[in-house]
Amino acid sequence: MRKLVVGSRRSKLALTQSRQFIDKLKMVDPSLEVEIKEIVTKGDRILDKQLSKVGGKGLFVKEIQNALFNGEIDMAIHSLKDVPSVIPDGLTLGCIPDRENPYDAYIAKDHVPLESLPNQSIVGTSSLRRGAQILAKYPHLQIKWIRGNIDTRLSKLNNEDYDAILLAAAGLKRMGWSDDIVTSYLDEHTLIPAIGQGALGIECRSDDKELLELLAKVHNDDVAECVTAERTFLERMNGSCQVPIGGYASKNSDGTIEFTGLIMSPDGKERYEHTERGNNPVELGEKVTEVLNAQGAYEIIKALNEEQ
Repeated sequence: MRKLVVGSRRSKLALTQSRQFIDKLKMVDPSLEVEIKEIVTKGDRILDKQLSKVGGKGLFVKEIQNALFNGEIDMAIHSLKDVPSVIPDGLTLGCIPDRENPYDAYIAKDHVPLESLPNQSIVGTSSLRRGAQILAKYPHLQIKWIRGNIDTRLSKLNNEDYDAILLAAAGLKRMGWSDDIVTSYLDEHTLIPAIGQGALGIECRSDDKELLELLAKVHNDDVAECVTAERTFLERMNGSCQVPIGGYASKNSDGTIEFTGLIMSPDGKERYEHTERGNNPVELGEKVTEVLNAQGAYEIIKALNEEQ
């Protein structure tokens, strides 16, 4: 195998999960030589605005995809939730490895449970999806925008006027944070995750047969089927970071897939949710889309996209 150049965002989390995936590849081929090329994306440069206000898709991947097209790198290791549902022609997701915890982590001062937060308590999140679901269940709480890496957000929790914050559990796990800092993990019955949350997407050129053969050895079919249902729903609903959209699929013991899709208004007052079970992940994503659109969910997306 030739020397591989891997493209990664410069953040601590991106570099850490890149190194962890490279270690998996080296377990398959110990002779593998890999170099990491750090790439700064638009989403990394804009830190003073809420992501939903920046607009566009692929805020954290476009520059990396350009490096793939230019031959500067051989593959990219993305957090799948950052990857738009449509991959450009000439590129492909060569593998979906094992999925980390897909849920959201709730971290509160003095570990006050979410349901016990006092009136007007401030919960920090940069996600419209998280904010809408919290406001729907706990309308007495306030949502306040927060950005930055894990360390920055934890520091803001301790030193600013936040009473709690919400983070992706996967990031905490991959960075080696102890479960002790987490007040609770919010499963899909409390907070439906982002599309692809906890999963990685390994992107490469579609014609790179040698690399695709290597990636196939660390591919997880079950995870791939689940995120295919989720990403089909994202594509059909024309979802983006400007829309409170969530979706989570899991495999049942009988081999069937259970998928729940969610669309909400940012204020949490409108909620469209539906669950389907079956064997074909694409059909599941399409069916949930069909049901939610019949209920009126697309009107929320249309209105939000027109605002941008």
